[in-house]
Amino acid sequence: MKVLLIQPPSHNPLIDQFFLFEPLALEYLGAGLKLDGHTVELLDARLEPDIEGACRRFQPELVGLTGYTSHVSIVKNLATRLKAMLPELFVVVGGHHATVQPEDFNEPDIDVVVIGEGVFTLREIASALTAGTRLSEIKGIAVPCPKGMIFSPPRPYTDLNDLPIPDRSLTTRCRKQYFSEWFKPQASVRTSLGCTARCNFCALWKITGGRYLRRDPAAVVAELKTIAEPNVFFCDDESMCDARRMDRLADLIREAGIHKNYFLYGRVDTIINHPELFAKWAKIGLAQVFVGMEDFSDQRLATMNKGITTAQQGQAVKILDDLGIMMYASYMVNPDYSRADFRNLLAYVRRFKHKYATFTVMTPLPGTKLHAERYGDILSHKPELYDMVHALLPTTLPLPEFHREMATLWAKAVPFYRIIPTLARFGLQGMFQRIRLFGAVLKKIRLAHLDY
Repeated sequence: MKVLLIQPPSHNPLIDQFFLFEPLALEYLGAGLKLDGHTVELLDARLEPDIEGACRRFQPELVGLTGYTSHVSIVKNLATRLKAMLPELFVVVGGHHATVQPEDFNEPDIDVVVIGEGVFTLREIASALTAGTRLSEIKGIAVPCPKGMIFSPPRPYTDLNDLPIPDRSLTTRCRKQYFSEWFKPQASVRTSLGCTARCNFCALWKITGGRYLRRDPAAVVAELKTIAEPNVFFCDDESMCDARRMDRLADLIREAGIHKNYFLYGRVDTIINHPELFAKWAKIGLAQVFVGMEDFSDQRLATMNKGITTAQQGQAVKILDDLGIMMYASYMVNPDYSRADFRNLLAYVRRFKHKYATFTVMTPLPGTKLHAERYGDILSHKPELYDMVHALLPTTLPLPEFHREMATLWAKAVPFYRIIPTLARFGLQGMFQRIRLFGAVLKKIRLAHLDY
């Protein structure tokens, strides 16, 4: 069977100028399908937007589409366009949003929705279509129906060690364009799935039923040996919470003589509980850690069920600074912020002397406890607004003022003189491009209230 896997275009191409991660999930799917002898192509429509042209050339029998909440309308539109072009085409939709809210894809132009890990599910779908057998026995799918989606029994989450190594040959012509900030070119590697924390704004721990799934460190090293890129992003939900496993992985990377720059997610409490682990990783190339700081208030952190305190935040900042590891500090602005709250957060962030800080709006993403608790308060269900930029819960400040305050945070939280060493990583030309891009982002944030 000829299968085309499509990474859809972004709802806001401006995002792609800050980071563009390889479509790792589709590379996993392609690797699994190839094991069964299917012919697979992968189209990254963020870089190669001529989707119809690719379909005319390749003439696929099955198309797989993926996406987050902000992609919902894009994915449904793609399914309609492709069905009009190739009426016999079988369209499968999977990914994060399909897993947490599959009902949103109950559309006549979509044939099957995959819920959860899709490698074995998609292999079974392709095998059933090839053999002409029924799909109803396949676990972990939902079939669109005018009277309501028909669900098969759920599929237990796959042991990560049973998955094939992602087939990166599917993205050969695009690989030099995958990056995150100054990490370019960059490959993505998954070593675990799920999280031990229970934050109310996050769905990732719920997707795995609260389990923290791990790959064997030796298998991760074997995959790293196949990667040509000098920069590696561990796209785990939280990489370091199993300290023993990551200590072993660091040893194996060092023994294998692998030299990369690493970027990963780490929690505040993980950093302060295991500073020696981060010190070991710093010696083998850990350059940056994305840390969800979220807020400056212990009360708000407790409401989020974040499981950290502001005192611990300060300890984590010092540990990473002392190790020479850049903290990618991420803060989440609550829509109920007053003017005083914005000013206090700005002062708080500046006190830490971050070299890099970002600000998102607390968003009730589908699949989260926050979404379930505040569903009746949500201002808009337009998928494109679920981008962590737009306020989707009622704001204390008038909406235009709220977004102006957000832009001010971005503009003032890290003084320009402290940003210069970071900008220097992009080179002279890249530095000026970055400054222009930052101006465009500030404008987008400031005027976000016009998008509702």
